[in-house]
Amino acid sequence: MEHYNTIDKQGMAEFKDRGSKFLAYVFPCEAAAVFKIKMLEIKKEHPKAVHYCFAYKMGTDGNNFRSSDDGEPSGTAGKPILRQIESKNITDICIIVVRYFGGTLLGVSGLINAYKTSASLALQIVPVITKPILKFYQLQFGYLNLNDIMLTIKQLNGIIQQSETQLFCKMLVGIPLNRVAEFDRRMENASNVEIVELLQEVVKKARVNPNL
Repeated sequence: MEHYNTIDKQGMAEFKDRGSKFLAYVFPCEAAAVFKIKMLEIKKEHPKAVHYCFAYKMGTDGNNFRSSDDGEPSGTAGKPILRQIESKNITDICIIVVRYFGGTLLGVSGLINAYKTSASLALQIVPVITKPILKFYQLQFGYLNLNDIMLTIKQLNGIIQQSETQLFCKMLVGIPLNRVAEFDRRMENASNVEIVELLQEVVKKARVNPNL
């Protein structure tokens, strides 16, 4: 697999059932720290809500996901939200559904339908995009190498995640998997360039906190 589906915009959808109101927030999410910040913002915006149920999925290996019913009956909120994410084959995404109780119990089937529908409506608002899976490297080199390095990254459709351009430059770059072999070859032939392959988790932390 060289590509994955995700989103790059956030959105919100509303669903009502027998007096209860469900507000579904969907947003890009590449790290747990991003989710925690967003959850705090939503709780501050809706302090009188009774439940803040959610599901997220991150990364491209399919193993980093989580869901929560936040006090609703087990399996009636978090899992229905997560199933909507999985049905779209999307990753690096989170959906938080805020519930205001309307005074009437919805029952298990009613809750499942409400959280499923809320998540589905939110996903209809934001377009799904396809991105290449990237392999990340940290580069260190002298300033005289800067133009050649920049040209190589551009030619290989790579991205520069972070950059420090001084007398000795430092870059965090991502290279599409189908161009990695060529990138490695070019770096082997480059003089005075130090290169270190980075784990995905290191890169995600750097995105959240550029000072790391």
